Amino acid sequence: MQEDIENRTVALSVKTSKLTAKSLAEITGAAWRQIQLIHQKSATKIKHGRQSVKQLMKHNASTNTIPLTGETRLFDKVARKWNVDYSFHKTGHNKYLLLFKTGQADAITACFSEYTKKYMKRAKDKRIPIHQQLRNKDERSRTMPKERERIREASKDER
Repeated sequence: MQEDIENRTVALSVKTSKLTAKSLAEITGAAWRQIQLIHQKSATKIKHGRQSVKQLMKHNASTNTIPLTGETRLFDKVARKWNVDYSFHKTGHNKYLLLFKTGQADAITACFSEYTKKYMKRAKDKRIPIHQQLRNKDERSRTMPKERERIREASKDER
């Protein structure tokens, strides 16, 4: 009887120790999914860069604002270099409030100064040079029809 129990125990241990590749893959896959699930729950996902005002407020940090008039796309390009968290709140036509974390005030200041330089340079580039303006006026004056007043000179009879 004892020998029979020992044989069954050995047979059971042999069967359980013989794992196939398929069952091993299933077990490791299930374990990996559990690890990922635990990691997703524990990790707090904080968005960086441009985001909505609501997402910025979820950071639980105090915020500051700067009024911004101009192109937001140009500011986006500059802000990516400085890795700042910010959002825009539209207040009017081409007018925005730039919200950012107080802890990143130094980075925002540097970013904003670089943005201002680029914005001013673009404004200068968009101006038409004076000699070009003169040429344009000259061309317009040539294409405009000339209005002539016809003044009839007094003839000898009317004098």
